[in-house]
Amino acid sequence: MNNLLLVLAAINGFVAVSLGAFAAHGLRSMLGPDLLATFQTGVQYHMYHALAMLAVGILVTQFPAQTGLRVAGYLFLAGILIFSGSLYVLALSGIRWLGAITPIGGVAFLAGWATLAWTMARAQA
Repeated sequence: MNNLLLVLAAINGFVAVSLGAFAAHGLRSMLGPDLLATFQTGVQYHMYHALAMLAVGILVTQFPAQTGLRVAGYLFLAGILIFSGSLYVLALSGIRWLGAITPIGGVAFLAGWATLAWTMARAQA
């Protein structure tokens, strides 16, 4: 599927908005301020990187030979799953050791941005 990154970006945007609404309306009374803030951080980074995946998906249509774009998009997806996912589970379960996993997702985000920069610096229209 040529548009897989665009589909995944749209799904992740939908999920981020849904989880943000869930936090604002459903979790406010269930979680303390610190765990609610943790959940919201997950939502923020989830949405930022859903939008980054959307941009990468659009760039893939403009630069189809640049395989680094797909790598960047999947690194953003990995970051969402690991970074945001670990924060969601931590906030909902209170299992603190999950915080040790979160930086792995942050590294995936950074690697995605670095790969995107490197790929676009080398791309020729």
